[in-house]
Amino acid sequence: MTETALIAVLCLLLGAAMAAAAILLARRREPSAEDPTPALVVDLQRQHAEIAGRLEATIKMLASNQSQFQHAVSERLDAVSHRVHQSVTATTQQTVERLQGLHERLAVIDRAQQTIGDLASQVTSLQAVLANKQQRGAFGQGRMEAIVSDGLPKSAYAFQHTLSNRARPDCCVFLPDRRPLVIDAKFPLEAVTAFRDAASDEERKQAAARLRQDIGRHVADIADKYLIPGETQDLALMFVPSESVYAELHDGFDDVVQKAFRSKVVIVSPSLLMLAIQVIQQIQRDSRMREAADRIHAEVGHLMGDLRRLHERVLKLQGHFNQANEDVRQIVISAEKVEKRGARIQEVEFDDGREDAAAVPAPMARALQAGE
Repeated sequence: MTETALIAVLCLLLGAAMAAAAILLARRREPSAEDPTPALVVDLQRQHAEIAGRLEATIKMLASNQSQFQHAVSERLDAVSHRVHQSVTATTQQTVERLQGLHERLAVIDRAQQTIGDLASQVTSLQAVLANKQQRGAFGQGRMEAIVSDGLPKSAYAFQHTLSNRARPDCCVFLPDRRPLVIDAKFPLEAVTAFRDAASDEERKQAAARLRQDIGRHVADIADKYLIPGETQDLALMFVPSESVYAELHDGFDDVVQKAFRSKVVIVSPSLLMLAIQVIQQIQRDSRMREAADRIHAEVGHLMGDLRRLHERVLKLQGHFNQANEDVRQIVISAEKVEKRGARIQEVEFDDGREDAAAVPAPMARALQAGE
């Protein structure tokens, strides 16, 4: 029950109790003429009736208020329920969208984790390959060949090309002057591995000395075997198949790099080799353009000769036309003369077929005589 209903019940019970108390009090007293009890009872009954009427009005008013209160509470509950439903729907939709986004991110993370696992296996296999000297040499050779073959046409390079001293470098790139640029891919990686794996300063010092010695010996071999004056280029390239190894050489062994450069041997990483191949591409393109320009210049010379001969022939033809025009003019003049002479002949009169010398004018007679 609500609080309003409880108040109404309590008021009703209180009125009933007061009425019952008045009736009991009236019954206990004896009636007398002088006793004012009947009047009191009547008054109490009247008051009870008034109280009952008021209670009934109060109860009706409370019932009406309770109905209005219930209606208002019901409307507010409906509004709150609608808002709660909307909020729950929106929250559910947002939760579903976030869960979908989370699922997509988890899928991306799974793919990335799988990719990382593949890379880890590849790195492990690469370490296994680099641990073997022969496999490491084949790996460096293969990577160098891939870079060269991807950037140059087949006619611009050769692998294992034999030089005049019977040396066979890993790759020869032919420049426009047909002198090959030698590329060697046999980098001594054992010393670098020993330098990285050194546990103490003494081992590190010994590994550094070994690294300098091995690289210096290999640079000297390249300079002795592959730099042939007049046959090869003045520089040779020593290919390092790892960017990290190349960076470590430049950071910690710059003296070795400078010494190799003084020996006309340039140490290159994969990215630098790609850059060198691009430069060679541009050089070959410029050479082809120069060759094309020379051919174009020669063709232009031939064209100018043809134009000169054409001009001479046109001049000759113009002379022939001028001579023909002159001949036609002379013919026209002769025709006009003939026409005039014919007109004068037409003016001559003949009698019975006998020519009257006296009738012929003197000029015409001379003309006739000249014609005879």
